[in-house]
Amino acid sequence: MLSFELRTRDRDAFVDITDRVREAIADSGVQQGTCLIYCPHTTAGITINENADPDVPRDILAALDRCFPWQAGYRHAEGNSAAHIKASTVGASCLLVVKDGKPVLGTWQSVFFCEFDGPRSRRFHVQVCGS
Repeated sequence: MLSFELRTRDRDAFVDITDRVREAIADSGVQQGTCLIYCPHTTAGITINENADPDVPRDILAALDRCFPWQAGYRHAEGNSAAHIKASTVGASCLLVVKDGKPVLGTWQSVFFCEFDGPRSRRFHVQVCGS
């Protein structure tokens, strides 16, 4: 397993981590198998979505803000319940197929670390398994 650190700059952001995932797969030497990307934080997540148009991640974040606004009478004393809910909605991990030593992604797809309670120092883990 490889672990990566990153620093987020905004409260809500999608950070493209695809190159780090590719690096982990290459370092593993696995040619055929799977790759798990996991986020160990309760106010952040991992997703796969479009990388070509930066408005797509912005639209996703805006939609999540409309569904889960920061001020909605939550009880959690820390005041970041919206971030917890967004993280649970997006999920803490993604699983990719590895073929010929590379992640199988669609033409416009990237792997994103999703920050919902930044800015913060964060990390994520990548585990590559051969089949």
